Amino acid sequence: MILLDGKAVSAKMKERVKNEAVKLKNSGVEPALAVILVGEDKASQTYVASKEKACHACDIKSIMHRLPEQTTQSELLALIDLLNLDDSIDGILVQLPLPKHINTDKILESISPNKDVDGFHAINVGKLSSGLDGFVPCTPLGIMEILKEYDIDVSGKNACVIGRSNIVGKPMANLLLNASATVTVTHSKTKNLKEICKNSDILVAAIGKPFFVTEDMVKDGAIVIDVGINRLDDGRLVGDVDFDSVAPKCSYITPVPGGVGPMTIAMLLSNTIKSAKNRVKKA
Repeated sequence: MILLDGKAVSAKMKERVKNEAVKLKNSGVEPALAVILVGEDKASQTYVASKEKACHACDIKSIMHRLPEQTTQSELLALIDLLNLDDSIDGILVQLPLPKHINTDKILESISPNKDVDGFHAINVGKLSSGLDGFVPCTPLGIMEILKEYDIDVSGKNACVIGRSNIVGKPMANLLLNASATVTVTHSKTKNLKEICKNSDILVAAIGKPFFVTEDMVKDGAIVIDVGINRLDDGRLVGDVDFDSVAPKCSYITPVPGGVGPMTIAMLLSNTIKSAKNRVKKA
């Protein structure tokens, strides 16, 4: 069994990003990411602070917009319009969740697809589904980067994705399909879930339930990717996979923490660099 070390892959990715950022700055283009945080959600504040720190470490300009909880939808849309028109901004990220009085879909669709470094805009979703070049959601993109780093070829393999979210499950399935895997997407309504998982060469767990995937659901020699980040009552951070029982059966497995998690911000930075390069091409 080999541990897929997302922390190490993330460090390599950030080093590449920093080198690209320096090259761009030397050519007169400073990569810039605008992050919008509405409200006082503590988890969001922590995550935004991590993004800001990562930007600084990789020579990407970080522009923070911290807005009060009572910010109206119209005010938020007006800010996004300004950022869309600002040629010095390469990426726009609206931290989720938004306050309940704001329509999340409307906000995400208002971001220019060319600056949608989260990959959530319908145009980028469509491009991914069609196998065209666009921005891909950071977590599934990071998983593909881990597989690439460990020379794991998914072509022809049976892959099962547990979870159908727009952020992880659906784009993960499309990425695997585009890489010529045979993909099954499962979820809470799936019948015979255990049997489907048991027949899979690659198992991606993104359901948000601690220890959901157990040893009897995993094929011998499977590659198991655990996207789950669950905080237990005792403070421990665990995944969707029962690591202790599952790991001995695997050829490869991601730990939690230190697996998929570190890749998300790394790919956000990578997408921002991609956007900055697109800006150079248009100039």
